[in-house]
Amino acid sequence: MIRITDLSKQFHNETRITYRDMTFGSGRSYMLLGASGCGKSTLLNMIAGVLSPTSGKIEIDGRDMTAASQKEKDRFRIEKIGYIFQDFKLIEDMTVADNIGILRLEGVDISGTDSLLESLGIADKKNSKIRHLSGGQKQRVAIVRALVKKPDIILADEPTGNLNFAIGEQVVKELVKVSAGKTLIAVTHDDRLGKYFDEVIDMNTVTSGMQDAAAGEEVAPNA
Repeated sequence: MIRITDLSKQFHNETRITYRDMTFGSGRSYMLLGASGCGKSTLLNMIAGVLSPTSGKIEIDGRDMTAASQKEKDRFRIEKIGYIFQDFKLIEDMTVADNIGILRLEGVDISGTDSLLESLGIADKKNSKIRHLSGGQKQRVAIVRALVKKPDIILADEPTGNLNFAIGEQVVKELVKVSAGKTLIAVTHDDRLGKYFDEVIDMNTVTSGMQDAAAGEEVAPNA
């Protein structure tokens, strides 16, 4: 279970995003819906330990992650969180197998790769270079890479952002299916995909303050 309490994030341009208290239950899927700048991706990055909140608390299974060191957050992310990025974060001139195989450097057991590739319909692309794949196929590879380490939590930042609706809808259906039993939190601006999730959260109603899309610098959290 992920519990968000009194959470806020301050950026150097003086923008401050404040979040309403929220709880994400284990084994459930959530869609975070809202306009650009309402704090959806910022929330994912704070849950993942990539960004530190300015104030408030993020508890995961009873552990206060905001009190953990960055080294502890990084280790937790590697072991417990699968992150699916909008721009895939794949190496174009490497094969599908090699893009996933890189995880071995982090000590990840990737023995479930073939099964996941099969379940997502891209087993025949295992030895293809990423640059030869379609957008939908690349997103499926990104999903496999996130799930192969058997994470407890899956964070997906605009997983359909680079896809047309028909392909994006199919990818979301597959993502929700292969994420069964885990906590899935997906960011999107497309309310048509809400029917595939257990719960849809309108972030426009749970945050105050808007993040400038150009604001990349953060303010150090309060001591």
